[in-house]
Amino acid sequence: MQAQKSAKRDAKKGREKLQRIVAMLTAIEAHQVDPFTLNVDEILQVVREYFPEWKKTEDLTLDAETIHHLASVIKQQSEWVKSRSNSLYTDPFLLEEKINQTGKERMLAIFLHAWRPIVELEQISIRSLIEAMRYWQTLVPLSERWKELAPGEVATGVVSRDELVKQRILGDKIFSEELEQFWQELKTAVEQKGENGKMRYWDFIGADTYERTVERAFFTSFLITYGYATLEIHPLEELMFIKAFDKPQTKARIEQVVSVPIAVTCDDWQKWKRGEME
Repeated sequence: MQAQKSAKRDAKKGREKLQRIVAMLTAIEAHQVDPFTLNVDEILQVVREYFPEWKKTEDLTLDAETIHHLASVIKQQSEWVKSRSNSLYTDPFLLEEKINQTGKERMLAIFLHAWRPIVELEQISIRSLIEAMRYWQTLVPLSERWKELAPGEVATGVVSRDELVKQRILGDKIFSEELEQFWQELKTAVEQKGENGKMRYWDFIGADTYERTVERAFFTSFLITYGYATLEIHPLEELMFIKAFDKPQTKARIEQVVSVPIAVTCDDWQKWKRGEME
């Protein structure tokens, strides 16, 4: 009687072990667990140990299911090894260990054996010198190739305000009124779009057309000259800001003895339109 109870306990214990093994094998088949974490010898030992205890069909079915899943996992391990072998895969840890165990002299010898430097030799030969001399001897003299052209004379003069109005660079308003209005526009622009009481020079003078941009640059120069505003230039960063004063600064106008030429070309205007102008 006691022997029967002991056999039942062993069968129950074996059944639970096989169920856990089947669950682990199923997880490996679903690629949820590394197949090489499996110890095949231990599983076979469990199967051999409890196989004589199976009397019921359910137990024999569980035993067969265990062997089936085990064979599937072993096949998966084989395919993994075959795939890595075909791709010449080397485990990083094994490679690191092999490098650490290899001496410096051996590593140097392997490197020299595998090194394929690209070498190119360039030198002047007698033949190339002769060809160069023939080339220069057949050239037409510079006096005939480059005929001297007399530089054209450019007349300089003074442009009146009427002429600027005619060319639509200035409007018909009184200049002082236009300058005052432009100053108020600058203060509003700095307040709305600027930072720390200043804004980018090109962001202020830039307009939809190049002609309008030149006109705004013209008025801006008078704002600076008459002390309504000042320029802040950062030469290293190639940045230029304009800052408006609350009141005209006559002192600033007197102290500003350095003229700062600013080119407002059509190319610069196009760069500003594309967002490339600082």
